[in-house]
Amino acid sequence: MIEFLTEYGLFLAETITIVIAIGIVIALIANAAQRRRQDRDGEIVVLSLNEHYEDMQHAIEDSVLDEFRLKQMVKEQKKREKAEAKEQKKAAKRGDDEPDRKRIYVLDFDGDIHASDAESMRQEISAILSVAREEDEVVVRLESPGGLVHSYGYAASQLERIRRRNIPLTICVDKVAASGGYMMACIADRLIAAPFALIGSIGVVAQIPNFHRLLQRNDVDYEVLTAGEYKRTLTMFGENTPEGRQKFVEELEDTHELFKQFVSEYRPNLDIEGVATGEVWFGRRALERGLVDALETSDDYLFAAVEEADIYKVAYEQKLSLQERLQGFGVNLADATFGRVWSRLTQSRFWAR
Repeated sequence: MIEFLTEYGLFLAETITIVIAIGIVIALIANAAQRRRQDRDGEIVVLSLNEHYEDMQHAIEDSVLDEFRLKQMVKEQKKREKAEAKEQKKAAKRGDDEPDRKRIYVLDFDGDIHASDAESMRQEISAILSVAREEDEVVVRLESPGGLVHSYGYAASQLERIRRRNIPLTICVDKVAASGGYMMACIADRLIAAPFALIGSIGVVAQIPNFHRLLQRNDVDYEVLTAGEYKRTLTMFGENTPEGRQKFVEELEDTHELFKQFVSEYRPNLDIEGVATGEVWFGRRALERGLVDALETSDDYLFAAVEEADIYKVAYEQKLSLQERLQGFGVNLADATFGRVWSRLTQSRFWAR
């Protein structure tokens, strides 16, 4: 039995090492691809969602309405457009200036562990700020389970640019805004979540496997040379000391404190000590605790605004060669596979079976 457990432990350690190694390779490839993309200029692509919704409506009408009813609707639409055109001509003759309609700019942020979308979002926000007025609005459809603190701190700082220009910022979360995702979401003037979106996880976590004893049993020496008492605290292959472990925990706690202060700055009425426990809540419970302001999907929010505002989806796109698209597909597939495996190894709390 002991021999079996020993062999199983070695197998498990080897498996974890392989998974981590694959993750490191994927990260290096992704970072290299990201740097190549950043070296080239992209372009801002703008889509009118008003026209998009109208096209969808017409497609349904063409399919479900009979020919007579369809002709009647087209006739009524032309009559309305003609009447509106006459009113505009009369207003022009009187010298009345028609007030500009409110504009809503929609951004999508799909977060991974590195908050890779932050770079595209930076370009999109820069483009919007060049034309946006204080009576306009920016809506961010945000999905992220969190990731590296510095990466999400950078992404959050991009959203802060909108707040500093006094342009209303609404963030919609349909599925998840946790940890670094909530760090971004809390900046919103108005934060909206779907009823079963996962919200919160105001905490900091670090997981580091250590193979020191395994290496010792196999007579493998691993040396780490540093200058500075705390240049290295915990390592994967060296022997971890109580002092190094204590320093590492202090750094985690300090990061957590900064996270809490950041959230409190933008949501001052929040009971921060009550929610900064690392827990996540579904949308309904998050609303009760003050983590969000309303329950609604992003689709409902935008549909309701169509009649009163011109809505534009803004995206920053870079032209990629066929080789780069294939490389990107391979990296994304591997990254997604690694992410699913790692997620199942580390957390499997919320499953609907």
